[in-house]
Amino acid sequence: MSDFDLLQFVPFRLNRLASEVSSALSEEYRVRFGLEIPEWRVLATLGFRRKPSSAQYISRSTRTHKSTISRAVLEMEKRELIRRVDQVDDRRANSICLTEKGRALYEELVPRLQRREDEILACLTGEERRILSALLGKIEANLGLPATMEADD
Repeated sequence: MSDFDLLQFVPFRLNRLASEVSSALSEEYRVRFGLEIPEWRVLATLGFRRKPSSAQYISRSTRTHKSTISRAVLEMEKRELIRRVDQVDDRRANSICLTEKGRALYEELVPRLQRREDEILACLTGEERRILSALLGKIEANLGLPATMEADD
């Protein structure tokens, strides 16, 4: 055990890095738009998918506890960023989708977050970014995480 270096332990590093990047990005949507991280995850998922999704799907795909997503959905409904729609195959269940206001917010935020991502990754060359993406993809695949929206459905 004496040779264990927590700062070199990959799970610890990934968690710390994810937390720091998430915090850095949240400044873009929290300060200016009043969105918390779970609300951004709902907005991002619905905006990216461009079709209604269940809160359960959003919870599963973002790895966020369902009660956290449920609270975010309620808050976003109050702000008229999302609305509930009946599912075609089961009228007892419903999904959520972005309203026009939600779509406009998503489209305003994405370029800002992409610029922030570029700032965070500015220390890497284009080739290093490609390699990082490929390596992350390999780890995700090894853990059974879907690589495409279709695979996630």
